[in-house]
Amino acid sequence: MSNALSKITAAILAVILVYLYPAVQSAHRQEDYRALAAYNTLVRFTDAVRNKGYVTQEMYNDFVYELAESGSEYRIDLEHRHKKFHPEYGDAADSSTFLDRFSIHYEAHYSQEILSQLFPEPAVLPVGKRELESGAGPVYLMEVSDYFTVTITALSRTPYTIFNELLYGPASGSGPDAFTYGGMVLNEDY
Repeated sequence: MSNALSKITAAILAVILVYLYPAVQSAHRQEDYRALAAYNTLVRFTDAVRNKGYVTQEMYNDFVYELAESGSEYRIDLEHRHKKFHPEYGDAADSSTFLDRFSIHYEAHYSQEILSQLFPEPAVLPVGKRELESGAGPVYLMEVSDYFTVTITALSRTPYTIFNELLYGPASGSGPDAFTYGGMVLNEDY
Protein backbone atom coordinates (compact mmCIF):
# COMPACT_ATOMS: atom_id res chain seq x y z
CA MET A 1 0.00 0.00 0.00
CA SER A 2 2.76 2.43 0.88
CA ASN A 3 4.50 1.66 -2.41
CA ALA A 4 1.39 2.68 -4.39
CA LEU A 5 0.98 5.84 -2.29
CA SER A 6 4.58 6.86 -2.93
CA LYS A 7 4.12 6.32 -6.68
CA ILE A 8 0.99 8.48 -6.73
CA THR A 9 2.76 11.19 -4.73
CA ALA A 10 5.75 11.05 -7.08
CA ALA A 11 3.44 11.34 -10.12
CA ILE A 12 1.67 14.38 -8.64
CA LEU A 13 5.00 16.05 -7.84
CA ALA A 14 6.26 15.30 -11.35
CA VAL A 15 3.17 16.93 -12.90
CA ILE A 16 3.60 19.96 -10.67
CA LEU A 17 7.26 20.33 -11.53
CA VAL A 18 6.89 19.66 -15.24
CA TYR A 19 3.72 21.65 -15.97
CA LEU A 20 2.60 23.91 -13.15
CA TYR A 21 5.92 25.51 -12.17
CA PRO A 22 6.80 26.66 -15.74
CA ALA A 23 3.24 27.93 -16.20
CA VAL A 24 3.49 30.00 -13.00
CA GLN A 25 6.90 31.38 -14.02
CA SER A 26 5.61 32.28 -17.49
CA ALA A 27 2.54 33.99 -16.00
CA HIS A 28 4.76 35.90 -13.57
CA ARG A 29 6.98 37.10 -16.42
CA GLN A 30 3.90 38.13 -18.42
CA GLU A 31 2.62 40.02 -15.35
CA ASP A 32 5.93 41.87 -15.07
CA TYR A 33 5.79 42.88 -18.76
CA ARG A 34 2.19 44.06 -18.39
CA ALA A 35 3.02 46.12 -15.32
CA LEU A 36 6.09 47.62 -16.99
CA ALA A 37 4.09 48.60 -20.08
CA ALA A 38 1.37 50.20 -17.93
CA TYR A 39 3.92 52.10 -15.84
CA ASN A 40 5.73 53.39 -18.95
CA THR A 41 2.42 54.60 -20.37
CA LEU A 42 1.64 56.31 -17.06
CA VAL A 43 5.03 58.06 -16.98
CA ARG A 44 4.77 59.27 -20.60
CA PHE A 45 1.27 60.71 -20.10
CA THR A 46 2.05 62.38 -16.77
CA ASP A 47 5.32 63.87 -18.00
CA ALA A 48 3.60 65.21 -21.14
CA VAL A 49 0.93 66.89 -19.00
CA ARG A 50 3.51 68.33 -16.60
CA ASN A 51 5.65 69.66 -19.46
CA LYS A 52 2.73 71.22 -21.33
CA GLY A 53 0.68 72.47 -18.38
CA TYR A 54 -2.62 71.16 -19.71
CA VAL A 55 -4.61 68.03 -20.57
CA THR A 56 -6.62 67.67 -23.77
CA GLN A 57 -9.28 65.15 -24.75
CA GLU A 58 -6.88 63.63 -27.26
CA MET A 59 -4.08 63.24 -24.69
CA TYR A 60 -6.41 61.54 -22.21
CA ASN A 61 -8.01 59.27 -24.84
CA ASP A 62 -4.56 58.19 -26.10
CA PHE A 63 -3.54 57.40 -22.52
CA VAL A 64 -6.64 55.27 -21.91
CA TYR A 65 -6.16 53.47 -25.23
CA GLU A 66 -2.50 52.66 -24.50
CA LEU A 67 -3.43 51.34 -21.04
CA ALA A 68 -6.07 49.10 -22.60
CA GLU A 69 -3.44 47.71 -24.98
CA SER A 70 -1.44 46.40 -22.02
CA GLY A 71 -4.10 43.72 -21.56
CA SER A 72 -5.65 44.75 -18.26
CA GLU A 73 -8.44 46.99 -17.11
CA TYR A 74 -7.45 49.99 -14.97
CA ARG A 75 -9.13 52.58 -12.78
CA ILE A 76 -7.55 55.98 -13.43
CA ASP A 77 -7.42 58.60 -10.69
CA LEU A 78 -6.26 62.11 -11.61
CA GLU A 79 -5.28 64.75 -9.06
CA HIS A 80 -4.39 68.38 -9.67
CA ARG A 81 -3.30 70.49 -6.71
CA HIS A 82 -3.35 74.19 -7.51
CA LYS A 83 -1.05 76.40 -5.43
CA LYS A 84 -2.74 79.39 -3.76
CA PHE A 85 -0.99 82.17 -1.86
CA HIS A 86 -2.86 83.77 1.02
CA PRO A 87 -1.57 86.96 2.67
CA GLU A 88 -1.25 86.79 6.44
CA TYR A 89 -2.62 89.55 8.65
CA GLY A 90 -2.35 90.20 12.38
CA ASP A 91 -6.06 91.09 12.37
CA ALA A 92 -8.05 89.58 9.50
CA ALA A 93 -10.50 92.49 9.56
CA ASP A 94 -7.77 95.15 9.24
CA SER A 95 -5.73 95.16 6.00
CA SER A 96 -3.13 97.51 7.51
CA THR A 97 -1.87 94.68 9.76
CA PHE A 98 -0.22 92.77 6.88
CA LEU A 99 2.63 90.67 8.28
CA ASP A 100 4.77 90.74 5.08
CA ARG A 101 4.38 87.02 4.42
CA PHE A 102 2.13 84.65 2.58
CA SER A 103 0.94 81.16 3.44
CA ILE A 104 0.69 78.53 0.74
CA HIS A 105 -2.40 76.36 0.40
CA TYR A 106 -3.27 73.78 -2.21
CA GLU A 107 -6.68 73.53 -3.81
CA ALA A 108 -7.23 69.93 -4.96
CA HIS A 109 -9.16 68.93 -8.09
CA TYR A 110 -9.85 65.27 -8.77
CA SER A 111 -10.82 63.00 -11.68
CA GLN A 112 -14.52 63.79 -11.73
CA GLU A 113 -13.95 67.55 -11.98
CA ILE A 114 -11.09 67.26 -14.48
CA LEU A 115 -12.95 64.85 -16.75
CA SER A 116 -16.18 66.86 -16.62
CA GLN A 117 -14.21 69.83 -17.96
CA LEU A 118 -12.50 67.73 -20.64
CA PHE A 119 -15.68 65.96 -21.75
CA PRO A 120 -18.55 68.40 -21.16
CA GLU A 121 -22.16 67.73 -22.05
CA PRO A 122 -22.84 69.10 -25.54
CA ALA A 123 -25.40 71.68 -24.38
CA VAL A 124 -23.72 72.79 -21.14
CA LEU A 125 -20.14 74.02 -21.06
CA PRO A 126 -18.45 74.38 -17.66
CA VAL A 127 -17.30 77.74 -16.40
CA GLY A 128 -13.66 78.30 -17.27
CA LYS A 129 -13.76 76.07 -20.33
CA ARG A 130 -11.11 76.99 -22.83
CA GLU A 131 -10.17 75.63 -26.22
CA LEU A 132 -6.77 75.65 -27.82
CA GLU A 133 -6.31 77.87 -30.85
CA SER A 134 -6.14 74.79 -33.08
CA GLY A 135 -9.71 73.96 -32.08
CA ALA A 136 -8.74 70.66 -30.44
CA GLY A 137 -11.63 70.83 -27.97
CA PRO A 138 -11.85 71.54 -24.27
CA VAL A 139 -8.61 71.76 -22.31
CA TYR A 140 -7.92 71.45 -18.60
CA LEU A 141 -5.32 74.12 -17.76
CA MET A 142 -2.75 74.15 -14.97
CA GLU A 143 -0.11 76.63 -13.86
CA VAL A 144 3.60 76.32 -13.16
CA SER A 145 4.26 75.06 -9.60
CA ASP A 146 0.94 73.18 -9.44
CA TYR A 147 1.13 69.43 -8.82
CA PHE A 148 -0.33 66.79 -11.11
CA THR A 149 -0.51 63.13 -10.10
CA VAL A 150 -2.03 60.09 -11.79
CA THR A 151 -2.74 56.76 -10.09
CA ILE A 152 -3.70 53.65 -12.05
CA THR A 153 -5.07 50.58 -10.30
CA ALA A 154 -5.40 47.21 -12.05
CA LEU A 155 -8.94 45.85 -11.79
CA SER A 156 -8.71 42.66 -13.85
CA ARG A 157 -7.42 39.30 -12.67
CA THR A 158 -4.40 38.06 -14.55
CA PRO A 159 -3.25 34.45 -14.98
CA TYR A 160 -0.57 35.04 -12.37
CA THR A 161 -3.09 36.14 -9.72
CA ILE A 162 -5.21 33.08 -10.52
CA PHE A 163 -2.20 30.76 -10.12
CA ASN A 164 -1.22 32.56 -6.92
CA GLU A 165 -4.70 32.08 -5.45
CA LEU A 166 -4.72 28.44 -6.58
CA LEU A 167 -1.39 27.65 -4.93
CA TYR A 168 -1.47 29.86 -1.83
CA GLY A 169 -5.14 30.58 -1.25
CA PRO A 170 -7.26 33.67 -1.85
CA ALA A 171 -5.83 35.61 1.11
CA SER A 172 -2.31 35.40 -0.34
CA GLY A 173 -2.92 38.03 -2.99
CA SER A 174 -1.06 41.26 -2.48
CA GLY A 175 -4.08 43.24 -3.66
CA PRO A 176 -4.46 45.14 -6.90
CA ASP A 177 -1.46 46.61 -8.65
CA ALA A 178 -1.45 50.36 -8.22
CA PHE A 179 1.06 52.75 -9.73
CA THR A 180 1.29 56.44 -8.87
CA TYR A 181 3.36 58.98 -10.73
CA GLY A 182 3.38 62.74 -10.80
CA GLY A 183 5.11 65.92 -9.84
CA MET A 184 5.23 69.66 -10.30
CA VAL A 185 3.90 71.25 -13.47
CA LEU A 186 6.99 72.61 -15.21
CA ASN A 187 5.62 74.71 -18.05
CA GLU A 188 2.57 76.57 -19.36
CA ASP A 189 2.74 75.72 -23.05
CA TYR A 190 -0.57 77.27 -24.10
